[in-house]
Formats: sequence, C-alpha cells, structure tokens
Amino acid sequence: MKHIYNILIVAISLLFTSCGEEEKKQETVKRPVKYQEVGYLGGEKIRTFSGTAQTDKIIKMSFRNSGIITELNLKLGQKVKKGQLLGKLDNVQSRLSYEQALTQVNSAESQVNTAKLSLDRVRALYEKGSTSLSDYEAAKNSYKTASESYKSSKRGLAIQQEQIRYGYLYAPENGTIATVDVEIDENISPGQLIATLNSGTDMEITLGIPESVINGVKNGMSVSVAFSSLVNEKFKATVTEVSPAVDANTSTYPVRVKLNNTSDKIKSGMAANVTFDFGDRKINNKTLVVPSNAIGEDSNGRFVFLIEGEGENAKVKKQQVTIGNLTPEGFEIKSGLTAGQKIATAGLQTLLNGQAVKLN
Repeated sequence: MKHIYNILIVAISLLFTSCGEEEKKQETVKRPVKYQEVGYLGGEKIRTFSGTAQTDKIIKMSFRNSGIITELNLKLGQKVKKGQLLGKLDNVQSRLSYEQALTQVNSAESQVNTAKLSLDRVRALYEKGSTSLSDYEAAKNSYKTASESYKSSKRGLAIQQEQIRYGYLYAPENGTIATVDVEIDENISPGQLIATLNSGTDMEITLGIPESVINGVKNGMSVSVAFSSLVNEKFKATVTEVSPAVDANTSTYPVRVKLNNTSDKIKSGMAANVTFDFGDRKINNKTLVVPSNAIGEDSNGRFVFLIEGEGENAKVKKQQVTIGNLTPEGFEIKSGLTAGQKIATAGLQTLLNGQAVKLN
C-alpha cells in the first residue's frame, strides 16, 4: 500500500512539472513583429527620397576643334581661374587652312589692285572719247568683282584664325576640376568631353519624385537633407525646380533642392536622402496600399498577417487579400483590408495564424 502511495506522489509531481514547463513555453512564444497601418496611396505625410549632390553650376568643357592634345594642365581637384589656359592642340590642319586662306587674301588683294588700275585707265580713255561705254562698264564690273572676292577672302582668313583659337582650352569660370576625361597626346574631335568644371558656390540635390506625390512638391518648399557619409548631420534645403514632365528613364519627375547652408564636407556626387513633409496636403486618392514585403502567397492566393488586439493580447490573423498594381509605395489593395488596420511588415515566413505577438 505504501508503495502505491509513493507512485501516486511521483506521478502528481511529474504532472505539475509538465504543466509548469508548458506554461513557460507558452510565455516564450510571443514574437516581436514590425507593423504598419493600412493607408491610402500617396497618403504618407513624411516621405524620403534618394538623390545625388552636385554644385549648382557644372560646366562640361571641350575643344571646338580636332587634333592631338600637346598640352594639358588639368588635375582632379585643381582650382582654376577664369581665362586660365587648360589645354592646347597641335592645330596642324587649322594652321594649314590659315596659311591657304592668307594666300587667297594676298592673291585677291593683288587682283583688286590690278582691277583698280585698269578701271582708272579705261575711265580716262572714256572721258577723252577714246573708248566705248561698254568697255568702261566692263572695267567697273571687274573691279567690283575683285573687291567682293577680296572681302570674302578676308572673312575666310578671320574664320581660319578663329579655328586656330579653337585649339586652345581656357577656363570659362572660376572653379574646381571634377573630372579629367582625356590624356595628353590623345587625338580628340570637336565637342568631345575633356573635363568637368564645378564652378558653382551652392550645393544642390537632384532626385526623382513618383507620380503619387509630385503634386505635393512646390517651389520654395522646405525639406530636410541627410547624407549617408555624414552621420548625425542634417541640413535644411529649399525646392528650387520641379519638372512638369516625367523622365522616361526613371518614370519619376526630376526635382532639384538647394541647401540653405552648404558645408565643405559635402562633395559633388554624394548620396543624399531628402525628406518631405506633406502634412498639410489633402489626400484625394482612396486607393489602399500596403508595402510589398507585407504581402505573402500560399495555395489560396495572396495574404497579409492582420494584427488583432493590443499590447499583451496582440496576435496575428492570416487575412486573404486581392491586390492590384505595384506602385512605388507598394501593392494596391482591391479587397480584404480597410484603412487603419495594422499588418505585419516583416517575418511573414515564420508567423503562424493566431500566433501571439509583441508589437515592435
């Protein structure tokens, strides 16, 4: 009898121990999840877009003539003054053309002098009645033709002289050399990019804005700018340009913002994040949208994990949805959700229907 009593005590102890372990296991099931409220397309008040920094005046420099580069006074980061000689071509063809034009000028000048002497002689004979009117008119026409030819050859000489000057590259403005795209002894053609000059004093950010929010962006609008390379630093900026047409390459509207106070730390080409506050903008679009990473798919179709309850009682429910087009803000929702509902936005592969969660 005592043996049976001891067995009962051990069994009861194991039962309570097992229940305690189950309670402990249930306490550790709660999984932290990130979530977001379901909203309307274009309805976010604070939006951040990526852009690139650049000076407000960028000049792409090139020669207006062809030839081989014989002199190149360019280095990355070099500061230059307006009018400073930066490069020179051999100008062989232009010099040859100039010499030919000079020969034509000299020849035309000689023809003018000859025609003038002939005209003077014929005029004297005509006045004495020793020659006909037709001879006199012919002499005048010859002199006029020679004079026009002389003027034309001088214009040609001036053009060829200008072509020689096109073989010299001068700094158009004060600034800093940002890129050098050629080497000395390289054969180049007219208009070929030689170097890029950053001559502006202000810094701008160029970025693309999607169609859903472009109507909320206005000239003079204040924005905040942060650079990934400058940790914990933010800069105030102002929208200066808003394109009325979409860029076919990016399907966004080009926008420029200018920093109110620039810094030597900000370099042209740096990646920037520009934050817009659309808090006072009225949202007319009633299309629901959720982030693309909140949408899952199983054998029954597309779904989201809807968060029900608050605080310690929060849990997820698998909710089937019908999606529409993919937008820059996520998938349009045709059915299955209403505005204001909370949905999980991460870890869908590890969540279970009815699982208790902790909102993160």
